Amino acid sequence: MHAHLRSALVFLAFLPALAAPLLAEVRLPAIFGSHMVLQQEVPLPVWGTADAGEAITVRFGATEASTTTAADGTWRVTLPRQSASATPQRLTVSGRTTVAFDDVLVGEVWLASGQSNMAFPLSSAHDADEEIPRANDTSLRLFVVTKQTSAREQTTLQGRWEVCTPATARGFSAVAYFFGRDLRASLRRPVGLINSSWGGTPIQTWLSLAALRQAPPFTRHLATWEKAEAAYRALQADPSPLAAYRADLQQWQKEVAPKFAAAQRAYNQARANGDTTQTAPKPERPEPVNPDPMAIPSPSARPQTPSVIFNAMIAPLAPYALRGALWYQGEANVGQAKEYETLLPRLIADWRARWGLGEFPFLVVQLPGWARPGDASAMPDFREGQRLAALHSPRTALAVTHDLGDPADVHPAGKRDVGLRLARLARADVYGETLVSRGPTARDVRPDGPALRLRFDSVGSGLTLGQSPWRARGVALLPTDHLVGFELRGADGAWREATARLDGQDVLVSAESLPAPTAVRYAWAGAPRANLYNRDGLPAAPFLLEVAASPAR
Repeated sequence: MHAHLRSALVFLAFLPALAAPLLAEVRLPAIFGSHMVLQQEVPLPVWGTADAGEAITVRFGATEASTTTAADGTWRVTLPRQSASATPQRLTVSGRTTVAFDDVLVGEVWLASGQSNMAFPLSSAHDADEEIPRANDTSLRLFVVTKQTSAREQTTLQGRWEVCTPATARGFSAVAYFFGRDLRASLRRPVGLINSSWGGTPIQTWLSLAALRQAPPFTRHLATWEKAEAAYRALQADPSPLAAYRADLQQWQKEVAPKFAAAQRAYNQARANGDTTQTAPKPERPEPVNPDPMAIPSPSARPQTPSVIFNAMIAPLAPYALRGALWYQGEANVGQAKEYETLLPRLIADWRARWGLGEFPFLVVQLPGWARPGDASAMPDFREGQRLAALHSPRTALAVTHDLGDPADVHPAGKRDVGLRLARLARADVYGETLVSRGPTARDVRPDGPALRLRFDSVGSGLTLGQSPWRARGVALLPTDHLVGFELRGADGAWREATARLDGQDVLVSAESLPAPTAVRYAWAGAPRANLYNRDGLPAAPFLLEVAASPAR
């Protein structure tokens, strides 16, 4: 046969294959992977993409579920409930191709989210040198969601499951790590922790656009989003400003950033050594700002546009089965207590609806002590907004941490006890363990002669004078012979320091200059000096009570 004819016939034989569409591989979101933990005793959604009309079978242990891919290439199945197991198993997803995940455990899965104090790594915790070498637990698994933003809700994200070792734990959320470690010790079953957090981000970036639009709508944040949307659309039509930004940023990082970083390190070291006389350094010229408000503003700045973090870092996680969520956020919203009182319940309801698991537990960290410069009232007002927000939402609990702060630093290094207090709430409220999980909470106030009598719930083993289990550098011990942190308000509206003493399970508060006080408050400061605890080591929650109205507003 002639060589040219033979080549033509070979080419024609391959034409059907060339004309056929390329087969799409079976794919799953990154939240599925080797070393993952599946939530025990709940139906388990598994989902992904493949060719339209493709038969998909998911197998785990002795169970399997099958479906056919929809016209848009998506598929989803639900595996039956699984019992907790620390025995590694394999999960396989088979279509025209097969994906397999090994070393899969079944236990408890918790989502940890918020801003910098949740992102705060174990390596920066005050006891890191002692804790990191001990962070070896093959049944504790960690997943960090890579920081991203998006103008639209995404179905994929970046990250991977890792076994807890000193190397993987050191960069993980310290609060979430200590929470998970305590659950492992008490429950004796595998625990998986998903860390999706980002420093400096306000709560509105973590809510979906649909949640912000619900009645009554958050018009201020919607206006911000609409302005950002217009700018985003303009950049889609003409991306030249983005190209100019990238070139400017590259030059800035080469010429300015190294000197600025060195100056910043020297400044931080001086502060760590107790030198507060130095002025914070500034770069020779400002860091370039991204013209796209839907994207990361710059490498050192944090997203502020509503919904963009939810779209990229929360939406793709749902509906991965989990037990509950930890939320440590609010510093970026201090000063907006009344709004936060509504925003947080909206976020909780929105996330619960996305997961479809009903009212799964939401454990919230009330902000720790911090003397915000130039503002004496914003922090206590915000903590009150957090308390009221928790009251508005079922199956929501508040971890009180005003005693675990640092007056000089919004990022206190004492994260272990924050995690342990969250774990106590989970062990009592979620897992039914019998233990004291809360500190004293003011129930009511009534006149008692020249004094006011305060009664409390959650007294545990009894009221006492206590100390914080961790103190920042330069913070003095609390008094051990008398109560502090109580104030009374007079008819003139002014607050005065009060004398307080224990009387059984009550507290008597008085002030010689105030025969008829109108209100009493406790731990009502940015960084309060307050020492009422129960004998179980948990601090009394901040409160403000009107004498004529109880319980707490």
